[in-house]
Amino acid sequence: MFAKLRRAPSPLWHLEARLKGVEFLGKAEFLGRPLISVARGSRIVLGDGVRVWSSVRSNPLGCSHPCILRAMASGAELVLGRGVGLSGAVLCAAASIKIGEGTVLGAGAMIIDNDFHVPVGDWDWGGETANPRPITIGRGVFIGTRAIILKGVTIGDRAIVGAGAVVTKDVPANHLAVGNPARVFLPSPHRKAETRGTT
Repeated sequence: MFAKLRRAPSPLWHLEARLKGVEFLGKAEFLGRPLISVARGSRIVLGDGVRVWSSVRSNPLGCSHPCILRAMASGAELVLGRGVGLSGAVLCAAASIKIGEGTVLGAGAMIIDNDFHVPVGDWDWGGETANPRPITIGRGVFIGTRAIILKGVTIGDRAIVGAGAVVTKDVPANHLAVGNPARVFLPSPHRKAETRGTT
């Protein structure tokens, strides 16, 4: 019963997103109200079955803030494939963030394709979308809670990013990235399979 009540406002947040310029390629589910901004000339596209969970109770770990989806500059695009799931995640695209089908982002994960600010003069900071580089995340990827994916990174299909990892380099398909800065490993079952195939 309570789960149904939490889903009740979903059409309202869906309508608000559409009015802000979000493109829907099917149904999407909102639990709680996300923060969404679409700069003039930019795009946010949500595939069929995308889940945007922002309420505190929508994730077993809780969500300390709502999902934040921002296309920050003209020409920027933020594209979520079919069945992508977000829980209190932050996605800020000044160039491009594309996330493949079935990928899940844990509570508080962040994907940021730019530096936001650059030094100006002796002590000041300027810019809001500095030095953007596209991010591409494949299908069926799991990104753990509070992980951070930074600009220019490509993550292959079925990769796993551990909780709290800070990813600054590419992660191949079926690999595991853990730590800060993240180190990339091929999990043991895959190593055994490769060894069997080469003997």
